[in-house]
Amino acid sequence: MASYEQIKKYIAYWFQLGKKVLINNGQETIKPQIVLSKDRYSQEFEECWQKIISSESGDCYLEGTHQTFQELLSSEWDINSCSRCSMPIPARVKGMPSECCPCFDLPSWPNTETPLPRSPISSKLYLVSICQRLLNINNKADIDTNSPNSQEQEFKAS
Repeated sequence: MASYEQIKKYIAYWFQLGKKVLINNGQETIKPQIVLSKDRYSQEFEECWQKIISSESGDCYLEGTHQTFQELLSSEWDINSCSRCSMPIPARVKGMPSECCPCFDLPSWPNTETPLPRSPISSKLYLVSICQRLLNINNKADIDTNSPNSQEQEFKAS
């Protein structure tokens, strides 16, 4: 069963490639111009998301698919990566897989020459995690150089 967060990410990735979401049983389409804003989703994307999850919007689904977002929240569906393009796609938990990836009508996709769609990234948290990894490496190196075996090898080398 896909979660709201997985579906939100799924929509955001496909919006970044130009796909639209059909709402009100396909009578209207929506697509934000800007999906990401620094370390979060844009206000425009968040407004689209609220419209998508609103009960007043009827059946909503991604352009090129037939599964409504309500269906994706059921135990019959999950969100997995496409084996062809690695984008998130709806996948049946049991039974026949979905007909195709929503990328089928995108010209020259998958394209490994361009950056792939992504989720918002907090630069501060990302840099803190790099610092932590570097500190762990330095601490491990200090432990290795202070171990009896490394001191013994230094003594033998002199």
